[in-house]
Amino acid sequence: MTTKLTIIITLVLIAASLCAGWLLWDRLPEQVASHWNINDEVDGYMPKVWGVLLLPLISAGMLTLFLFLPAMDPLRTNVAQFREAFNLFIVFITIFMLYIHGLTLAWSLGYLFKMSSALLPMMGLLFIIVGWMLKQAKRNFFIGIRTPWTLSSDSVWDKTHRVGAVLFMASGALTIIGGFFGGITAFWMMFAPLIGSTIFLLFYSYFLYRQETKDNSRA
Repeated sequence: MTTKLTIIITLVLIAASLCAGWLLWDRLPEQVASHWNINDEVDGYMPKVWGVLLLPLISAGMLTLFLFLPAMDPLRTNVAQFREAFNLFIVFITIFMLYIHGLTLAWSLGYLFKMSSALLPMMGLLFIIVGWMLKQAKRNFFIGIRTPWTLSSDSVWDKTHRVGAVLFMASGALTIIGGFFGGITAFWMMFAPLIGSTIFLLFYSYFLYRQETKDNSRA
């Protein structure tokens, strides 16, 4: 997917979400749901104007960052090597953000459902997309598993990201399954693998770097 097509798709999606909010404006309550607790109960509200505008605006801001930050990267030529995968990630995370926007509007219109069951399958799919992108990512300062040791070595970066890709995809699959349970079970099926994977990859990248350093000192 080209960067130009990525921009077009994401802007169309953001514009569509804003139009949906505008068309539904008169039907929405003055306070719309903004947060659900672990038991799928609404425990936070915000003014209608922010319920309509907030997530589309955040999506537009994220698009701007995703487009300009890699261009500032000293290793931007490496980013170019997996740009198509990164562009697909940009489109999908925009879809994910606007999906949350749609769920929020639907709930505020009176359509009651278990938020975790509606949200987690899409979140799990996002983790799988992230894992797929990580497998192709090359060393850079903005995208990927950035530890001092992955940033110091192409070899450590590549090995860490190959393992990280598998872990993120597995975490995504568990998150999707967790959506069928909801509540505290879904919470732990999402966060436990992610936290465990993050800690493991931190130490794994350090181990690889130390091993590479030892091998180079013997050469």
